[in-house]
Amino acid sequence: MQWNDDAQASLKKDVPFFVRPAVRKRVEAMARDAGLDEISQVFYQEARDQMAPK
Repeated sequence: MQWNDDAQASLKKDVPFFVRPAVRKRVEAMARDAGLDEISQVFYQEARDQMAPK
């Protein structure tokens, strides 16, 4: 699964390194379910908000 540069940078900024692999897998699964083949910044933010609502 491809990640654009902005989404990749946000993942690194938002998620501690020790849980990053699990979060990456979950976001990628959500993208596959949505029929996407690339993670954009917008999709990452939506997925993040769904996983950790404020």
